[in-house]
Amino acid sequence: MQVVRHSAHTLANYASHDFSPVEESLADMFFFHGLGVPGAGERQSWRNSIPQLASVLADAGLGQVEVMLEHRLPLTSKRADAVLAGVHPGTGAPSYVVVELKQWAKARRHEDSDTLVDADGVAYNPVLHPSLQVGQYARYYRDFVKGLDDIPDALVGAAYLHNANDSGVADLWSVAPSADGRMFTGQRRGDFAEFLTSRLAPEDGARAADDFLSSAIAPSKQLLKVAAAEIRDREQFVLLDEQKVAYELVMRAVETARQADTKEVVIVTGGPGSGKSVIALSLLGELARQGRVALHATGSRSFTQTMRKVAGKGSSSTQELFKYFNSFMDAEKNGLEVLILDEAHRIRETSTTRYTPKAVREQARPQVDELMDAARVPVFLLDEHQVVKPGELGTVADIRAHAAVRNLPVRQVDLNAQYRAGGSAAYIEWVLRLLGLSDGGPMEWGGDDAFSVEVVDSPLELEARLESKRAEGFSARMTAGFCWSWSNAKNGALVDDVVIDGWRRPWNSKEDRRLGDIPPSALWASEPGGEGQVGCVYTAQGFEYDWNGMIFGPDLVIRDGRWVSQREYNKDPSFKSRKAVSDEAFDRNVRNVYKVLLTRGMVGTVLYSTDDETREFLRALVTLG
Repeated sequence: MQVVRHSAHTLANYASHDFSPVEESLADMFFFHGLGVPGAGERQSWRNSIPQLASVLADAGLGQVEVMLEHRLPLTSKRADAVLAGVHPGTGAPSYVVVELKQWAKARRHEDSDTLVDADGVAYNPVLHPSLQVGQYARYYRDFVKGLDDIPDALVGAAYLHNANDSGVADLWSVAPSADGRMFTGQRRGDFAEFLTSRLAPEDGARAADDFLSSAIAPSKQLLKVAAAEIRDREQFVLLDEQKVAYELVMRAVETARQADTKEVVIVTGGPGSGKSVIALSLLGELARQGRVALHATGSRSFTQTMRKVAGKGSSSTQELFKYFNSFMDAEKNGLEVLILDEAHRIRETSTTRYTPKAVREQARPQVDELMDAARVPVFLLDEHQVVKPGELGTVADIRAHAAVRNLPVRQVDLNAQYRAGGSAAYIEWVLRLLGLSDGGPMEWGGDDAFSVEVVDSPLELEARLESKRAEGFSARMTAGFCWSWSNAKNGALVDDVVIDGWRRPWNSKEDRRLGDIPPSALWASEPGGEGQVGCVYTAQGFEYDWNGMIFGPDLVIRDGRWVSQREYNKDPSFKSRKAVSDEAFDRNVRNVYKVLLTRGMVGTVLYSTDDETREFLRALVTLG
């Protein structure tokens, strides 16, 4: 991993003469890590804050301390402003201080909150209290830098508000200093220097920095202990039949890999509701209880954030066990014992994006290779019929091909039982045949005591049916094909983009935070307040609710008894280019999109199509729904 590091003495010399070499090194590092070109504001913050830190270190006699700038927290895109590396003055052991640098002159509590603050000059308020922010960083480093396993007290955090005096941030002193993080203002520069000298000796810190940067990255023993308790307290899963087979197969592979120093790939396939995520959480909980080095990852922001919220509720440390597929670009080979890859059909060609510099993209490895290399036992849980986006290639054939290149054995379990759609295998088969994803052609829905299917004549009627179900105590959401543009919120309100005749409703929020009563994007399917919005496939995939109202848009219609895809009506930017996505690929993907949307309900589905012929076709099939 490319880093920018200097001794405090060297950094102070740059700051007093010509800071541009440091600035350009940081800009190069941003480029290397695919973060793009740093903006003027970012560069200005470096010029304003880094010299302030270097000056305090120099004046405190800590010129030999190593300063690692804009250090990326392991397996995340987050960055700490600086990590100081040196020797503890009391013990002689390696010692580290994570520092967050703030240019704020004034800040106040946000609505009497003890954790959130409003700061002048910040683009988006509220923000986390600086001592809590840096405290979280410190805990995260201790949780994932294996070199700190036996010396967790060696790392602490400090926030330095170098432009502020005490009165300008008077509200913020309500948060008491902790062992993890504390706050200093420019007025308390001397206190900050004294704190640094209590943690760092006036000795060469290069070796400590080397150890920190070369340390293996994996969940710590303490984190696994906490996670085991957290998941156990919430784990109420009973694994049945093939689910239990898959679970035992993975546990056996883990034990074999440990005893024989080998590596093995496990693939678990199953449709929506077959229990893949239940298996994933059961595995993570048991592996944590055994002290195994394991992580969970998905390719879905919504799914990952919900997993963090549900499984890691009350424990920010436990939440860090849930990662994204693109977190493992720089992972140590076989650094994990187990990597549980839920929703593996979301695996992409590479972990880079269109914003990643060309030079980095050209050297990028296939994402499946990064994931396969990161653990002794990579576990892929997938549904091939949920590949809904160009560039997604998490199929059994892809995974087996990459395993074969490495001469790795592959075990596969196929889940046949249904735990979504009321356990109705009949409904899942009806959907697959309806969309031409399995043989036999569309068939009449003959009814099922466990599940209901209805067809309505208008979106207003669809919404009314869902509202009546909510009144009976059920959960319910609306979804639709991506056939309407999706605007950003304006003045804190969502825009009514989904327009059908005189009916208007907004898509779910794009925001990562609440807008009044409206939940953030990732929690639309699970949080109150999402009822009045229309969800798209990217926020619905992986989730379930009792009643599902689903709108077929004009991008997939029935003509003479056959499905016809009409990509000109689709507004998903991923499908815009015919060069990147052929008409054949679009047809396959759009059917998978509707398959995902049709299989979110646990009790029933209410269907509507904007196209008259399609609506009548559906009505003719749903004779006993």
